[in-house]
Order: sequence, then C-alpha cells, then structure tokens
Amino acid sequence: MAPAPLHPVVQSVTARIIARSRATREPYLARSRAAYGRKTQRAGLACANLAHALAAEPDAAKARLAGTERPNLAIVSAYNDMLSAHQPLGRYPAWIKQAAFAAGGSAQFAGGVPAMCDGITQGQAGMELSLFSRDVIAMSTAIALSHQMFDAAVCLGVCDKIVPGMLIGALAFGHLPVVFVPAGPMPSGVSNEEKSRVRQAHARGEADRDALLASEMGAYHAPGTCTFYGTANSNQMLMEIMGLHLPGASFVPPGTALREALTREAARHALGLAAGGGRFTPVAEVIDERALVNGIVGLLATGGSTNHTLHLVAVARAAGIAIDWDDFSDLSAVVPLLTRVYPNGAADVNQFQAAGGMALLIRSLRDAGLLHDEVTTVMGRGLAAYTRRPALREGAVVWEDGPCASTDLSVLRGADAPFSPDGGLKLLRGNLGRAVIKVSAVAPEHRVVEAPARIFDTQEALLQAFGRGELERDLVAVLRFQGPRANGMPELHQLTPALSVLQARGHRVALVTDGRMSGASGKVPAAIHVTPEACAGGPLARLRDGDVVRLDASTGTLAVLGDTDWPARAPAGFDPAASAQGIGRDLFGVARAQADGAEQGAGFFQWPQWAGR
Repeated sequence: MAPAPLHPVVQSVTARIIARSRATREPYLARSRAAYGRKTQRAGLACANLAHALAAEPDAAKARLAGTERPNLAIVSAYNDMLSAHQPLGRYPAWIKQAAFAAGGSAQFAGGVPAMCDGITQGQAGMELSLFSRDVIAMSTAIALSHQMFDAAVCLGVCDKIVPGMLIGALAFGHLPVVFVPAGPMPSGVSNEEKSRVRQAHARGEADRDALLASEMGAYHAPGTCTFYGTANSNQMLMEIMGLHLPGASFVPPGTALREALTREAARHALGLAAGGGRFTPVAEVIDERALVNGIVGLLATGGSTNHTLHLVAVARAAGIAIDWDDFSDLSAVVPLLTRVYPNGAADVNQFQAAGGMALLIRSLRDAGLLHDEVTTVMGRGLAAYTRRPALREGAVVWEDGPCASTDLSVLRGADAPFSPDGGLKLLRGNLGRAVIKVSAVAPEHRVVEAPARIFDTQEALLQAFGRGELERDLVAVLRFQGPRANGMPELHQLTPALSVLQARGHRVALVTDGRMSGASGKVPAAIHVTPEACAGGPLARLRDGDVVRLDASTGTLAVLGDTDWPARAPAGFDPAASAQGIGRDLFGVARAQADGAEQGAGFFQWPQWAGR
C-alpha cells in the first residue's frame, strides 16, 4: 500500500531544515562523495601497511585480505560483560566473521568503544562523565575506522550515549555503509510500576535497603536492555525508523535463534552495501534531513527519551545538518502519541513488541503521512521494508508482512485512534531561557505549576531538604549549575522518587534545571536542559528563593513572574572545584570548557567550517 501524502507540517519543517542546513550539508556530502567509488579501501594501502593489518589473521582470511577485490567489514563494538545490555555482544564478532567469510568477504574486529551505564552512575560522581562519553565514543569509532582497511561497518551498541556516539563517529566516514546491530531487551521482570512504588516507599522511609535492592534486582535481572522505554530503547527505535537496522531487529531478545540469525544476516547485508556492488549505500546518504525528521517523528509518537533532544541535534551536526528544538516542538503539535510504555504507561518494550512493535508503528505513521517514504535505508529506497518483521524459516531469516492492527490497544495504537493527538515532547520558552519537557507521562492536571522557587545548586542539597521535611508545600524546585559547562550535565533521575512523593501528597511540584533527566522522565513536570545554562550566564543564576516561577506545558511557558528588575540582579557564583577532580573528572576539563549549549547538542567538538557553529 502506498503511503499517504506527507503531512504539511512535516513537509514544512523538513523544508526549513534543508534550507537552514544547505551551507553545511553540501560541503559534508561533497567531502563524503569524494571518497566514493573505490573497489576496496585497502587497495590504497602500501604493502607494509597491509601486512601489519593481516599479520594476526588465520591463513584463509590472510589470503583473502591479501587480495584487494573482496570487501572487508569493520566490527566496532561496545561490548563489556558488566552491562546487561552489552553483555550479549560478546558472541557477535565470531558470528559476523563467519557470516562475512561465508558470503565471500571478510570481517575484522576494528575496535571497541567505552560503554557507560547511567543506571549504575545515577546520582554518583561518574555521571558527570556520562554525556561527554558520547563524544569519546564518537572519537573511538573514528579511530577504529581510520585504518583504511574497511569497506563497510557494523556497529554493535545499545545504550544511552553509545549509539549516538557511534553514529557521530561513523558519519565522519560518510563514504562507508554502516549497519547497526542491537542486542535486544531482557525478559520482563518486576514491573516498572512496582519498581517505582518501592522506590517511592524507600524515599518515604517505608522500605529498607534490602527491599529496595530486591525490587531493583527483580527488574534488572538478565542479559539484555532494560525493559522500560528510556534512552537505550529509544536508540533502537531511532536506528530502525531512520533505516540503519535490519527491519524488526530492535526488540528481538538476546539468547534466541532469531537474534543470532539477524546478527549473521546483518554482516551479509552490510557486505552487500559496499562500493563495487550494485547496492552501494554509504551512511552519508542514509542520514539526511528526511531521515532525521523521521527520527523525531518516531521519538514523539512513542514518548521517547528527552536525551534525544541533545543526541539527535549532535548527530545532525555530524552530517552537516542543523536541527533545533523549534523543529521538535512544531512536529510535536501534529504527531500523535501511539504508545503507552513505561514511564508513560504500565507496559514494557516486550509488551510493545508483542502488540505489533516497530512494523506496526512505522506502518501507522507512514499510512498517516507522518513519515518521509522517499528515504534511503540499508534495505533500499523507502520504508515499505520496515513494515515487515523477521522470522526464521529453515534456519534462514525471512521477512513477513507485519501486523495491520495492534493486539493490545492499551500499549500500541494506530494514528487514527491515538492516546493523545500530540507528541510527548514540548518546548518551553520565557525569561528563564529555553527548555524541553516530556509531558507524555504527566497528567494534564499537573502540566501547569505556578509556585515559589526553592533554589539548589546540588542534588544532595535538594534531597537533604526533602529529608528534613522542608519541601512540604507547593514549589518549583530549581536545580542549577548542572549544565554541560558546569559539571558535564548529569542525569538527575534520583530526584524523581522524592518529587513524586511530594506530588502524591497533593502538592503542586515541578523541577526546573539546566541538567538532564533520564530517558525515564516521569510523572512530575520537569523543565530540563534549560539553556543558556546558569554557569554560562543563564537566567537561572539570578533566581532566588521565593521568586514565583510559572511552568506551563500547555502554552510552552517557563518564566519568573513579578519583579521586573530581577534580570539586573548579580548572578550567583559558581564554584567548579566540586566537579573538577576525582572519578576521572580531572581528564574532562577541556570538555567542560569547550561544551556547546544544550540546544546545540551539548558536545565538545570544534566542528569544521562545514558543520557550522
């Protein structure tokens, strides 16, 4: 079935992105295209260079690589066995090498990238390295691909900063085809609602550490991605809807025959996209303005992670494309919310997959004219292939027609009967700056809060005030000096249980911060990523206890009310010493000093002229 005509707002937002980006996108494409067309990359290496790359290979692989006709696949992996989402990746390189060799090519493990877990570092000093790890991962990916041995790449990564970082690094090699390969979610355990209940009980002092730990270990209990719809699972949705996964790959569990078969198929498929064949598909042609708009639409339709208001901006810049929060906001007004997956519902991603998954989501959005169909993907032209889902038939992967209707309307719906007529992310503007808010999990009655501000400069100070009972009233909790230049912009998800307790007690509560919340941003309204950040001259530095702040998600307002002279106040001082040393933070001073603002992606790269500033 042909897709519906493109929605006029999707069309107009895309047109302005194309116009805004022309001066940077065209040089990026020219640079990438100048490297197209070689039969194999290693054909340009001198004999001594090539010998170094072959020295450790088995004889059969050595003989194949010594020739320069057959494509060679780079494996870039975020494997480690501490993180559940990445532990399954340990078996992938052997499968990929076997599949590539059997398909007539070869594959080498090109390099590893670091993989942090925000779940482990949440509320800890190490969280201040988390966002910057994205750019380190991008550089690590570039180092892995820099040997000019590779004709295509498979990127093995799952979680928060890893997938965006790998994609940014891969886009620096725009002439190479790239296929992303996920690990899949762990089995469902303790429900996300039950986990949240125990966390709040612990925050109230009604559950001890043993009860809390038992609940957490019941939720996070096996190899695979965490099952709530945070940044990790939003990553998988994005890679699929933007055409960098094999169709239906995102949420197939690890440890299954289909997961292994899809991984082997990804290797064969990536080889077939290399230059010299009939399906050459470099990543520079896949990630364009239309693909990025499709990604934003998917994010909004699923109530996805707020972190991608940073990551998608950074990915776009790596491809010479400029997107901003106005683009997210304007699309949010017309993209309906089609899923209810925790934190904006009780279900997890396994239930989303069972209800119809990505195939149905993409079909619904495509049929409603909300996705660009004239895109290039690793499967070819258009999104029709992504309305199909994989199955195993006699040991081989085949794609079958995906469902046309949801099997669970409490989890996944079509665009004709959405949970909400608009998307899950909104832009806030006012005299406190620009910010984003995720409202898909926030009840309508909590979306407007006007109350006196209580100002904090650290998470610990806020939690201590809660513990002393000082926050038992309507309030806007303002947590400042949490931006990228201050301390690396940590996630502040550990505040959620305490703020949720206050809201449950009947108080009108909101959070305003220049830091981040988790992809699991929940039921308390939170104006996050406030930019300019406080330590870079932003208005939050001028707020004082008792100032009345209005957060209105319905009108997109974030403002201090009353005193018209407040901008003339001297800003509060910021002491960087607390975040300058310890737990590796000493090494990231240059990152903090060079970091862009949140709306520019909060990265520390000094982009070349073609990428703009």
